[in-house]
Amino acid sequence: MAGNPPEPPAGPSPGIRHGATDRRAERGPADRRSASTDAAQATAPGERVPPSPRPRKQRKLLFVTLPGCWGALLFACLSFTPSLLPRGGLVQGLICGIAAGIGYGLGVLAASVWRAFADREPRPPRPRSWAAFGIAAAVLFGLSFGLGQYWQHEIRRLMGVREYNVLLVVLSPFVAALVFCLILLTGRALRGLYRWTAGLLRRRIGPRAATAVGWIAVAGLAWALVTGVLLNGFVAAANEAFSVRDTTTPEGVRRPTAGLRSGGPDSLIPWESLGMQGRAFIGSGPSARAIEEFTGRPAMAPIRSYAGLETADSTESRTAAAVEDLSRHGGFQRRNLLVVTTTGSGWVDPASVDTFEYLTGGDAATVAIQYSYLPSWISYLVDQSKAREAGRALFDAVYDRWSKLPHSSRPRLFVAGESLGSFGGETAFSGEHDLANRTAGTLFAGPPNFNTLFREFSDHRDVDSPEVQPVYRDGRTVRFTNDPHTDVPPADEPWKGSRVLYLMHPSDPIVWWSPRLALHRPDWIGQPPGEDVLPGMFWFPFVTFWQVTADLPFATEVPEGHGHKYTAEYVDGWNAVMRPAGLTPQQLEELKKTVAAGG
Repeated sequence: MAGNPPEPPAGPSPGIRHGATDRRAERGPADRRSASTDAAQATAPGERVPPSPRPRKQRKLLFVTLPGCWGALLFACLSFTPSLLPRGGLVQGLICGIAAGIGYGLGVLAASVWRAFADREPRPPRPRSWAAFGIAAAVLFGLSFGLGQYWQHEIRRLMGVREYNVLLVVLSPFVAALVFCLILLTGRALRGLYRWTAGLLRRRIGPRAATAVGWIAVAGLAWALVTGVLLNGFVAAANEAFSVRDTTTPEGVRRPTAGLRSGGPDSLIPWESLGMQGRAFIGSGPSARAIEEFTGRPAMAPIRSYAGLETADSTESRTAAAVEDLSRHGGFQRRNLLVVTTTGSGWVDPASVDTFEYLTGGDAATVAIQYSYLPSWISYLVDQSKAREAGRALFDAVYDRWSKLPHSSRPRLFVAGESLGSFGGETAFSGEHDLANRTAGTLFAGPPNFNTLFREFSDHRDVDSPEVQPVYRDGRTVRFTNDPHTDVPPADEPWKGSRVLYLMHPSDPIVWWSPRLALHRPDWIGQPPGEDVLPGMFWFPFVTFWQVTADLPFATEVPEGHGHKYTAEYVDGWNAVMRPAGLTPQQLEELKKTVAAGG
């Protein structure tokens, strides 16, 4: 009819800003009713009230955005670049999925920041944009997958790894997709929890405060759940399982019949209390006859002392029992005395101690204690404090007894440790001079990147000295090598007095892993790599961190001389630290074969 006013356009009035719609949506039911009443009262008679905006269409649980997908594609492709160790299909799929999840989140964040600067709302992408992404994804992912297989082949060739499961490699993209979906769902579950929490808070406090408090509450809850409930539950379950395993005895290990070892005749420590790794350590090692055959001279049977978790309730009590047993067997009357800090479940690397005993002609005693039931990779994460306490307590107790002996009758005092054992061994010393003054020599293998002294020596290395093989103060006391068969650098500088040597493979992820890898490029990646690391390895934020993290559980699943597997290297390492007389290069090569064979 002619008297009727024209129909207003659907949707919000042109005079209403976009932000007003969002603010109305954030209000509670009472607020919306009040706002509607006010709008009705403010409208002139005969004028229609603009209709409310249409409700937002409910999105599917696994919907994705185009910027997020571009980020996911970029990070997924980068996940195929080489790291330190060869990767199987399942591990590659896991890394790819995690990297894609991180890339998706960063892509969404970047788009949000861009829209904030442009001051506009999200726009649905055009169909041709999705088509372009699909083509690019197929080409880039396929190319990255192919290059990744080539790089993995090259790493396996460098290390002599022949195992290759084609089926798992083919399944890796599907594993990546599954992991990506799980990450996406977890993120959206946390976001949904945040929105619900913020909605409740807006009834009591302002919207900005509710947003901030909501995020803090959800982030704190997630952190507490992961690091508290889940981690503590996992550690408790693992501790229970491995404590049962600790009661077993390795096949072929027998209780000693001589009175020179813990658990044997006249020992103060019962055989049953040593634990699985303690019994393996006490019940193995070279005999006097084997050492005589190696040296060609009369030899002595080495002394070994060990205290397990069942030996005593506290670290101090176990230490006292082990040192007392060592003294009872005549360990302080031997010419060479070795203090070893164990790794994880009490494991002592047989290659290190066997080599020490061969090179001393059997005139040696070794002491160690157990501080955990957990294997090394779990202890690496949760038992660092126990390793620190055990390393300091054991050395201090031995040193106290040793320092009270007459100077002329004191044995040469050495310290050793591998992996977490090197971390515990370091804690007994304050620095370079303390190591030099209180020991005759030290050999640490595969030190974790968080070791206090290792980081001090490496971070303050001489100018132009590479991180993969640093030189600290001209190598006067502390030196590093990734190939002890050659001269330990700096070969042209004197190495007098007590010698401290770190063995570290270029491909050992235990040595190079650090949380800083996520956002900081380390020096060692930009330097010429070692002989078993591909020159094509480079650093990229987040991706490199997860690649090296995935290398950690498989650090010992590689041939000897690579990763975290140290065996024959101990022969050259101990030979450099101890400087035994009368041994020929041929004898050292034969000893390497003996140690590598496990005896």
